Amino acid sequence: MYIQKIPRVESYTNDCKYKIQKLSGSCETRRVELWAHEQRHSATPLRRGLCDLPMRLVQFHRHGDEGVRVGVEQNEGLDVVDLRAFDPSMPSTMKELLELGDQGLDCARRALSSGQGVLKRSDVRLLSPILAPEKVVCVGLNYRDHCLEQNAPIPKEPIIFSKFPNAITGPYNDIILPSESQEVDWEVELAFVIGRRGKHIKEEEALNYVAGFMVANDVSARDWQMKRNGKQWLLGKTFESFCPLGPALVTTDSVRDPHKLGIRCLVNGDSVQSSNTDQMIFKTEALISWVSKFVTLTPGDVFLTGTPPGVGVFRKPPVFLKKGDVVECQIDQLGSIVNKVV
Repeated sequence: MYIQKIPRVESYTNDCKYKIQKLSGSCETRRVELWAHEQRHSATPLRRGLCDLPMRLVQFHRHGDEGVRVGVEQNEGLDVVDLRAFDPSMPSTMKELLELGDQGLDCARRALSSGQGVLKRSDVRLLSPILAPEKVVCVGLNYRDHCLEQNAPIPKEPIIFSKFPNAITGPYNDIILPSESQEVDWEVELAFVIGRRGKHIKEEEALNYVAGFMVANDVSARDWQMKRNGKQWLLGKTFESFCPLGPALVTTDSVRDPHKLGIRCLVNGDSVQSSNTDQMIFKTEALISWVSKFVTLTPGDVFLTGTPPGVGVFRKPPVFLKKGDVVECQIDQLGSIVNKVV
């Protein structure tokens, strides 16, 4: 048993019709399709991120109730405001909340400020901040010091691969060792989540499409990644439980600079990775712009941005995870996730 460690646009053209529905006692708002289309496809940058109030958004179960709910932490590791307790019209998943755009985040902000619907931290179990995204986009060899660790050349363009969404697990759930692999390894990573639909996104506008950041562990079966399956990475990366995420989706405006964050991984309390996100070769903006050349990004899409040096496979001799190990991934300003290996 583990203890959990602890652009808004207000100007419209005169001919742009819109409608706001206000339900009695509800903060739900709706705008017509024309407004939504303009927001999604406007070439004008809105602002850095989707939210103008720092928030730590979470998904959780209440003890005794397996239904998924969305909430806001009052602060890292503190009590949680249940959004549906504040407003029953609010959605029950983070993906649905992000699909509402500014309206959903405005409601979350009001819920946090209200002091209503507060649940004791001991009464909730945190889930991954995102479940069942359309895409889990991963980036290989994206830290300079990680390239040096393995004598690999610095990539000239992002190396993109993916995980299946069912690899996602919660910030304090177990990592399950598959019987098919004997070489399971750790990789602490900075993750971010897309908050707006977009294609062919300009790099200078890319942060407007980010809902927030979180901690990830890109758990990897090195035998399948490096020796099997034609050395294609997918199978070695996508066993179930191989993508712990959390503990919260920290909104973009809460993070001073996502590319100047200390990033660490500990195994059984011993430091195995320690670096800084300033070592990233392709930053958040470049990754969004690059990937959106090929696919349309949608709210809830998850990006894992690469790992620093210190992974087990490049140690001498190599070190891999075994049953009973505890892996803790930490990133400054975002928090930590702790997963036992079983």
